[in-house]
Amino acid sequence: MEASQKNIAVAEKADELIVAMAGNPNSGKTSIFNQLTGTRQHVGNWPGVTVEKKEGYLNYKDLSLKIVDLPGIYSLGAYSEDELIAKDFLLSKGTDLVINVVDATNLERNLYLTTQLLEMGVQLILVLNMYDEVSKKNFNIDIEKLSGFLGVPVVRTIATKGKGINNLVARAVEEFRKDMAINFKIDYGNDIEREIAEIKAILDSNPGINRDYNTRYLAVGILEQDEHIIKEIEKEITNYSINRIRKSLESIETETGEESDALIVEKKYAFIHGLVNDVLKFPLINRNEISFSDRIDKIVTNRFLGLPVFFLIMWTLFKITFTLSDPISLFIKGFFVYLTDFLETLLPNIGGVVFLNSLFIDGIIAGVGAVLVYLPNIFLLFLCISILEDSGYMSRAAYVMDKIMQNFGLHGKSFIPLILGFGCNVTGVMAARTLENRGDRVITILINSFMSCSARLPVYIVFAAVFFPGKEGNVIFSLYVLGIVIAIFMAKFFRSFLFKNETGTFVMELPPYRLPGIRTILIHMWQRARTFIKKAGTIIFAVVILIWALASLPVGVAYASQESMIGRIADFLSPVFSPLGLGNWQATASLIFGVLAKEVVVAALGVVYSVGDGGLNTVIMNNFTPLKACVMMILTLLYTPCIATLAAIKRETNSWKWMVFTAVYTFMLAWIIGFIIYQGGLLFGLK
Repeated sequence: MEASQKNIAVAEKADELIVAMAGNPNSGKTSIFNQLTGTRQHVGNWPGVTVEKKEGYLNYKDLSLKIVDLPGIYSLGAYSEDELIAKDFLLSKGTDLVINVVDATNLERNLYLTTQLLEMGVQLILVLNMYDEVSKKNFNIDIEKLSGFLGVPVVRTIATKGKGINNLVARAVEEFRKDMAINFKIDYGNDIEREIAEIKAILDSNPGINRDYNTRYLAVGILEQDEHIIKEIEKEITNYSINRIRKSLESIETETGEESDALIVEKKYAFIHGLVNDVLKFPLINRNEISFSDRIDKIVTNRFLGLPVFFLIMWTLFKITFTLSDPISLFIKGFFVYLTDFLETLLPNIGGVVFLNSLFIDGIIAGVGAVLVYLPNIFLLFLCISILEDSGYMSRAAYVMDKIMQNFGLHGKSFIPLILGFGCNVTGVMAARTLENRGDRVITILINSFMSCSARLPVYIVFAAVFFPGKEGNVIFSLYVLGIVIAIFMAKFFRSFLFKNETGTFVMELPPYRLPGIRTILIHMWQRARTFIKKAGTIIFAVVILIWALASLPVGVAYASQESMIGRIADFLSPVFSPLGLGNWQATASLIFGVLAKEVVVAALGVVYSVGDGGLNTVIMNNFTPLKACVMMILTLLYTPCIATLAAIKRETNSWKWMVFTAVYTFMLAWIIGFIIYQGGLLFGLK
């Protein structure tokens, strides 16, 4: 209670209420977060780790609400990094109120997390989301009775339509100002309750623990054999107390014949089952009736049709992306041509103006402009991926791929981080934290860079458009498939030699299909695409200026000539790429700087070739062949990941070894495959 009063004092002083949002995956938690915060969102990393967190702000009357979107989790265990982060954040008492979002159509599964939050003693509002689906199924949830059983307010929402959001905000502020103590308690039976009381007494005697935590929650956590809680408690108590706690665990097993953690889980679910039966009323249903989701699943998860359907959906995604984006890309390209002509008129080649002329035209426009031309493709790709995610299909895709991936030593749940890698490899590497098993986690991280992130897309598009006009979608789709295939084979290799005995089970929820909300998918699209725009305005811009400077120095040499600094550096390293058909120093330079950011491959080509009105396409047509273009695209797909991805690998594995290993093995693999393709192509008379 003292900690809660302290939080109120802080909030009143700062006029800020800190709200944490917690809930299961697919409960609509993020949709509610988006409705509450709109565009007032900030995306960053949790202190000390790289799992992404979202924060947003909302003003209500005289109060500012800071809303933190915790990772979607099923429980407050410590089996994955997401669970650990959510638990640490809530235990730190850094929040004044928790909004617990549950899927109203699946109370029994969702309420497990709710009971853990209530046992923790946090001030909480329960949100029954997707309530429209409850009504469609003719169910009825007794809100008042549910609220009475749990001792917390219950609010109904339909996040995709924005319904109930205003009421949620009002109730959140109202309940916060009440500062009501949470006295929720599950009766675990005489044997367990006796040991809970024993452990609680030990913890209550320690002022540091008693002051900062709900000791009954910790006692239950110890009996659940939560390793994270046990390790933290052992730091604070004496060896004598540790031995007494261990005797409690042994006593339960001796008296009941079962381990304490299994009994705790069993009692929790027994409580939830009874609660749901009491508050949920529904008519007799025809057990032979097949739901809409089940009808679709008979096709998309079919053992024979599932995989072809997946590839058909992905192929359609790329076809739509490039068909619709072409007119917009041509418009942007025309704008940069106009801007080039305008600057050439504005900045004549006299005196010191030559320097500015070259900087803007040969450097910034030729480099950054070459990347921004493909911004429409990025936006549309992210839009399509957001629709697939929010509709519920991505879970089916993971289910379909599980059997194949297991045959190659990869966990089926790894499919989600790999799919996220299509947006950004950094995000994919971070998402591997949801995997419980360390071996699965490291393997997923090591192969994630083979997923064609959006940064590679400009490289694919420009080469495919020049040498394979009308077939760009097919060519780029094949590159995405190639990345998946190589990733799977490398997973098999790593499983066989590095992580032989480390395997985990695959459990994946298949949520019902839902029509994605327009607002939600647009926000998801923007959140991902703005990272690309930000890179274009910062990293890519800075690298382009660096490349331009190296192409202009030393003073007196022709711009972007072999005598320039960049020409000399690239010429020295070009023998490495000569067996791959890419021995010209310009191609070498673009690949070198592409390690900083994959988009820079296109930007660097624009700068070192000093593209004019003819554009980058003409330059590429004159300096590459279809065979060399294929090698260039495959190298961009496979070789050393960008610096940001390497840094993420280092943080996620907490090891320089895995970062260096990834940088080296991906380059070697890319070189070998590039060599085979180029030399093999020459043998067959290809150019």
